[in-house]
Amino acid sequence: MAPKILVVDDEVNILRLLQVNLEKEGFEVILATNGNEALERVRQCRPDLVILDLMLPGIDGLEVAKRLRREDIWIPILILTARSSEVDKVVGLEVGADDYLTKPFSVRELVARTRALLRRASLADRNMDKGKVTVGSIVLDPERHEVYVGDQLVELTPTEFALLELLMRNPGRVYTREMLLDRIWGYDYTGDTRIVDVHVSHLRDKIESIAKDGRYIITVRGLGYKFREM
Repeated sequence: MAPKILVVDDEVNILRLLQVNLEKEGFEVILATNGNEALERVRQCRPDLVILDLMLPGIDGLEVAKRLRREDIWIPILILTARSSEVDKVVGLEVGADDYLTKPFSVRELVARTRALLRRASLADRNMDKGKVTVGSIVLDPERHEVYVGDQLVELTPTEFALLELLMRNPGRVYTREMLLDRIWGYDYTGDTRIVDVHVSHLRDKIESIAKDGRYIITVRGLGYKFREM
């Protein structure tokens, strides 16, 4: 079955542009023009990915992303924004989005990022045969797409899960930001590497605030990150 993509934007020309190009790439496309409609479409249709404009009438895109995550809906979210400042991009990621594009954008790049997000979301299914991985008090289960710190379940976005799995399966190995972009984001990323730092920060907040045995994700100054060896 073709992956279902929900496109949310109040500009009709952008909706039609994306619908035509995504359908040409073999996706099934669902449309919404405001935040309330987007939430209804997600609950009814269960798309595989949401392309979400931030500037929406009524409930804006940030609030839509927050509500989906609060409802434990962890499908990938790609934010489209006319706001180009670093702060606005980071805020979008902090509410649970997986990636962002700034308007105006290349349709070709949007399609590439859409495919990369869908591949990442299916990472747990592809890695079922690898089994659980345990480092210290952290247990990652690809089959169930679950992460426990001690006896506490930690909710992660698909991107956070894929990033944590890569680091946990290779403790002690240093990954540069560019290597993580290539392995996790899965395309020739044209933005800066801040997106990696934001997701690492999220993982630290979610995991190390619970873990009682110290820091797990270690910054290697001037290089990148590695997972602690136990």
